[in-house]
Amino acid sequence: MLLAATAAGLVLAGSSQAQEGSGLRGGLAADDATLLLLPGENETLGEPPPAYVPVSPGALPDETATASQDAFERDDDAQTAGETAPAAAADAGETDDLPTGTVREPTIDSADNQPLDPGAQRVQAIEGLDRPVDENPYQAVGIRWGTFILKPTLETGITATSNADSSVDGSEAVLSETTLRLNATSDWASHSASIDAYGTFRKTLSGEEVDDLEGGVDAELDIDLADDYRAKATFTYSLAPESASSPVVVPDTVEEPYTQTVAGTLGFEKDVGKARFGITGGISNDSYGDADLVGGGTLSQKDRDSTLYSVALRTGYEISPALTPFVEGEIGRNLYAQEIDSAGYARSSDLYAVRGGLELDLGEKLSGEISAGWMTENFDDERLKPLSTPTVAADLKWSPQRGTDVTLSGSTTLEGTTTPGESGSVLYSSNLGIERQIRANLTGNALLGAAYRNYAESDAHELILNAEASLTWWLNRYAGLVTRVEHETVTGNLDEPDVTTNSIFLGLKLQR
Repeated sequence: MLLAATAAGLVLAGSSQAQEGSGLRGGLAADDATLLLLPGENETLGEPPPAYVPVSPGALPDETATASQDAFERDDDAQTAGETAPAAAADAGETDDLPTGTVREPTIDSADNQPLDPGAQRVQAIEGLDRPVDENPYQAVGIRWGTFILKPTLETGITATSNADSSVDGSEAVLSETTLRLNATSDWASHSASIDAYGTFRKTLSGEEVDDLEGGVDAELDIDLADDYRAKATFTYSLAPESASSPVVVPDTVEEPYTQTVAGTLGFEKDVGKARFGITGGISNDSYGDADLVGGGTLSQKDRDSTLYSVALRTGYEISPALTPFVEGEIGRNLYAQEIDSAGYARSSDLYAVRGGLELDLGEKLSGEISAGWMTENFDDERLKPLSTPTVAADLKWSPQRGTDVTLSGSTTLEGTTTPGESGSVLYSSNLGIERQIRANLTGNALLGAAYRNYAESDAHELILNAEASLTWWLNRYAGLVTRVEHETVTGNLDEPDVTTNSIFLGLKLQR
């Protein structure tokens, strides 16, 4: 027991000496504790108490820290703009003495020039609000149907004409005329489609008996494919009585027989740099109804029914975004419904055409294309001489100023015939149209047309002139009054007499 007590005493003594030597821990005298906790009450040491310095500069105001006061006392313009003192100092590059404590915000009075929340601003009465100006207050707004915008139009009125059926022996009449039109345009992001359809019904009120129908559909579809490929498809259908300007006239008929045309095309285009390549295939079928004769019976016109199959290749080069010259070649096969007609001729034929032209794209000012070339038609029957002729074509749209649109179209067509021993005729036609918005509620239209027909293997020819002028006075966005004057003259050196037709129309036009 004596040895154990001695050992414990040695251990405790060694531990106390180790702590005092290390300075980490040791005994704390009462005077030292009082000096640390209450330095103001212990002045016997001869040293002033240390001043308090916060860890974060600027947390408390300091009379000697003028830099901190300068940071708080920035100019009033910076405070009015809502810029805090730390942000202003940071913009000036003074980042060492920035205060990190509470920053004084500007007063409400100093923020008078700041814009208020639009929702808190005082607004005027509804009656005094400025409404946006409608540039076309009488334009049809249309009807949304799925992804299409439909714009139907109904036009009905009275027509007085000098030649009711536009025939050689036509006479005067007063007709009831009604036309229904429908325009449908797609509202798609990348592709586009459009449909234009119309139907016109005419019936006699007095004078020569007329009861006929005319109509048609034009549809177009444009699709953007991958790798700069584009596809374009068109469809056309028309139904109308045969007019006096037809190359084949059936005499002594009760009424003019109907003609129908169904056509469609499908084409693909590809851009390679500035080069343009395209291929288009087309099918067109023409059929002619039987003619009712005055003396009774009917005359079949199956000899004239035919279907044209064609393929065209086009290559162009873009000189600029507005100008693209091109060359195009076309081959086709025209097959008649009857291989041998009633006169014993095989009228099916092969067609070849080559043309060069220029595509124009100046935006809304000018767009379209013009071309010229050569076309020939070789018949299966060797007794029929080939038709060969130069060709011209145009499809231009020009807007010289806002509210005025000018269109120019032209074409060259090879026409068949059923006259024994004759190959047919060549028709050159052109039309110039002008549409002018005279006033917001007054629109004027004018059309001038000319066509020249040259019969093959003879000096026979015909000249067809037509003109049209119309005015539409809109009562409101949905209704307007329409008046229209038309003139057509067919002259030539054939045995048939000249044909002249004058007409005037007055009616009401409704649109949506």
